[in-house]
Amino acid sequence: MLTSLALIFLLGLLLGSIFKKLKLPALLGMIVTGILLSPHAFNLLDDSILSISADLRQLALVIILTRAGLSLNLEDLKKVGRPAILMCFVPACFEIVGIVLLAPILLGVTVIEAAIMGAVVAAVSPAVIVPRMLRLMEEGYGVKHSIPQLILAGASVDDVFVIVLFTSFISLETGGSVSIMNFIKIPISILVGIVVGAFGGKILTIFFRKFHMRDSVKLLIILSISFLLIACEEVLKPYVPMSGLISIMVLAIAIYRSYEELANRLSQKYNRLWVAAEVLLFVLVGATVDIEYVFQSGVYAAILVVGGLIFRMIGVLVCLIKTKLTKKEKVFCMIAYTPKATVQAAIGAVPLAMGLACGNIVLTVAVLAILITAPFGAILIDSLYKKLCEK
Repeated sequence: MLTSLALIFLLGLLLGSIFKKLKLPALLGMIVTGILLSPHAFNLLDDSILSISADLRQLALVIILTRAGLSLNLEDLKKVGRPAILMCFVPACFEIVGIVLLAPILLGVTVIEAAIMGAVVAAVSPAVIVPRMLRLMEEGYGVKHSIPQLILAGASVDDVFVIVLFTSFISLETGGSVSIMNFIKIPISILVGIVVGAFGGKILTIFFRKFHMRDSVKLLIILSISFLLIACEEVLKPYVPMSGLISIMVLAIAIYRSYEELANRLSQKYNRLWVAAEVLLFVLVGATVDIEYVFQSGVYAAILVVGGLIFRMIGVLVCLIKTKLTKKEKVFCMIAYTPKATVQAAIGAVPLAMGLACGNIVLTVAVLAILITAPFGAILIDSLYKKLCEK
C-alpha cells in the first residue's frame, strides 16, 4: 500500500505539473496517472488501495465540500434566489431526458437502461467545480451576481437528486417498483441534512469559542465529525433520509456565519490539505477507467455524452431566464456546469456489478463522460472566466 501511495502522489504530481505547463488542467494529468497505474494498464496499484478507493475518494470530497462551505456567504446566495433552487435539479433533468431520447437510437438500449445511463452521467462534479468557483470568489470574478455561489450550491444538491433517481431506475430495471416516497425522500434528505449540519456547526462554534486550541486540532475535529455525518447517513437510511454531504457543507457554512475569522483561518488549512486530497481523488478516479471498454464503445457513446451536455446547457439557460446575468455570464454558467468525475466514478460500475445487461455500456459512457467533460469543463472555466465574468 505504501508503494502504491508513493506512486500515486509522485506520478500524479509529476503528470499534473506537465499538463499544467502544456496549458491543460492538472487534474487531467492525475486522471491519466490513474489510468496508467490501474489494473487495466500497468497494474501497479496494490489491491488494498483499490479496495478502499471509494472511501478515499469520499474523503477527498468531504475536504472539498468543507472548504467550499467555509467560504460560502449565504447572503450572496439569497440575492440569487429562484435560479439557485432550479440549478439543483433542472439541468440534471434536461440531461437525463436528452440521454433517454438519444441512447436507444445510438446504442440500442431500452428506455429504462437509457434512464439509468442518464442518471449516472447527469451528476456534476464538485471536485472539479468547487476549487474553480473558490478561485473566482477569491479573485472577485462573477461575485456581483453571485455566480460562483450559485454554481457551488447547485453542484452540491445536484448529486443527491441524481443518486436518488439512479436508485429508482435501478429498482425498475431489476423488477422492483418506484413509489412516490422515493421522490419525497429527496427534499426530506436535503432538509434533514441542512438541519443536522446547521445544528452541528452552531455547537462547534460555541465549543471553539469556549475552549482554546490550535487550528490544526479544530480541523481534525471538524474532519472527524464530517466522517460521522457520512456514517449517520447510512445508519439513518432505513428511518429518515439524510444527505451527509449537504450536512458537511452546511456545518462549514454555519461556522462561517458565526465565527468568520476562524472560518478564514480554517479555509487556509483546508487549502493545504486539498493539495494531497486532489491528487488522491483524481488518480483513483482514473484507476476506475477501463480503456478497453472505451475503445469498444466507438464514436456513438461519445456522441451521446456530447448530446447530453447540450441538453444540460439548455437546462442551465432555462434556470437563468429573467435574471440580471449578462449573456456572457450565462454562457459561463452553462460551461461551468458541465464537468463530471466523482459521482460517475462512484456509481458507474454499479449496474455491471449487479449483473445488469446494460452494465458494460453504462460503465463505458460513465468513463467517457469523465474523459470528455472533466478536461473540457476545467479548461474552458480556467481560460474563459476572466473574459466572461465581470470583476
